[in-house]
Amino acid sequence: MDHADEQTEHGGTGALGEAEYAEFMELAAEEGFDLEEVADDLAEAGHGPLPVLAVVGRPNVGKSTLVNRIIGRREAVVEDKPGVTRDRVTYEAHWNGRRFKIVDTGGWEQDVLGIDASVAAQAEFAIEASDAVVFVVDSTVGATDTDAAVVRLLRRAGKPVVLAANKVDGPTGEADAAALWNLGLGEPYPVSSLHGRGTGDLLDAIIEVLPEAPALTFGDVVGGPRRIALIGRPNVGKSSLLNKVANEDRVVVNEVAGTTRDPVDELIKLGGITWKFIDTAGIRRRVHLTEGADYYASLRTAAALEKAEVAVILVDASETLAEQDTRIITMAVEAGRAVVIAYNKWDLLDEERRYYLEREIEKDLVQVQWAPRVNVSARTGRHMERLVPAIETAIAGWETRVPTGRLNAFLGELVAAHPHPIRGGKQPRILFGTQAGTKPPRFVLFASGFLEAGYRRFIERRLREEFGFAGTPIQVSVRVREKRGRKK
Repeated sequence: MDHADEQTEHGGTGALGEAEYAEFMELAAEEGFDLEEVADDLAEAGHGPLPVLAVVGRPNVGKSTLVNRIIGRREAVVEDKPGVTRDRVTYEAHWNGRRFKIVDTGGWEQDVLGIDASVAAQAEFAIEASDAVVFVVDSTVGATDTDAAVVRLLRRAGKPVVLAANKVDGPTGEADAAALWNLGLGEPYPVSSLHGRGTGDLLDAIIEVLPEAPALTFGDVVGGPRRIALIGRPNVGKSSLLNKVANEDRVVVNEVAGTTRDPVDELIKLGGITWKFIDTAGIRRRVHLTEGADYYASLRTAAALEKAEVAVILVDASETLAEQDTRIITMAVEAGRAVVIAYNKWDLLDEERRYYLEREIEKDLVQVQWAPRVNVSARTGRHMERLVPAIETAIAGWETRVPTGRLNAFLGELVAAHPHPIRGGKQPRILFGTQAGTKPPRFVLFASGFLEAGYRRFIERRLREEFGFAGTPIQVSVRVREKRGRKK
């Protein structure tokens, strides 16, 4: 397999074309870099979303310990009592050259609404958002009614499942593990997440069921309506906005916060274009402290964001910007979605409030100055016509691609005019780079040394000044590679 084929195989949405890839590899060869390592770096940065593995099971069966074993470090909090893990936490892992994301989930809280609602709230979303599932069972206890409930969820979801019989610390425990064949999920893999026994065989089985190439959940359907998620705090007017753009009462609106529970998908014609708008439940301050239906609604909202291309984040302009507003914006940025910020209830603002709102935006939303802003009123319909151009601007930035030649000319001028500060007697510099993908734009820079965080932010700011990228986050990764020694 040549490098071009290798790149095409691993590249995700917006990956380099063969001619441009060949040009880039020629540049890397001239600089004396190891081409195999460069190809690996490009494949890593240019792929779409990594395959997702969810680790589910009832409390205290050793899920977090197993996650720590798989990722090779103590990241997930472990304690010898149930219910320590509450939020879903995602880590990156690799095995035999394959990379994937692993999601550690919490068990159910017994004091919420009982086993059915709480297992559904934790496990069902993790299963729905994953490509495969590891179901962890305590082999020393055997299959319980709770385990049987999770099995029913797994069967409904239809996702590939690997059954981990945990706490098998020696040969004597393997008989207990064999008894778990009765769950009907296939072979139980006896493991000890605490001591590492059997985890290699388990990981081999996981790699077998995970997809080889990342399954893109957005941007790969030609001609389909673009997907817009309306997200924000409870009662900021998401449902009212959806009703206004649809010119009819599509969803229930009430002054009581939290009326919407399930995401509502609506095909709406706006500005002569058909869009798929997704109205979501408000995201509360701390998801793991909400109960029952609210808890489940928050997880559903996160799933809706994963399936969207653009996040329209509604902010109540009549109130002081809350920490929760910035957290929701960060959530959309980290998900890699195009972002539009809509300040709702603009008709309620007086001059004094508008002045202070501008100060709050400058102070609290400095990290998303690139996001288009629209001032609207979902109640009166004011400025609704501005929403479509803002969404189109964000999508255009999200899909923007910079040719490698143009990017390297820009980087050369940037380094010459603004070199990296000297640290420890050395001055690292950017040698060359490329845009490895879009949706969102992903750049790989090859440097002669470590680039400080402040200099990376400077690079991102100048990329935006030069090429636009309005409405989209940018991912910049730096690879420090030693040149191969020249033969004399």
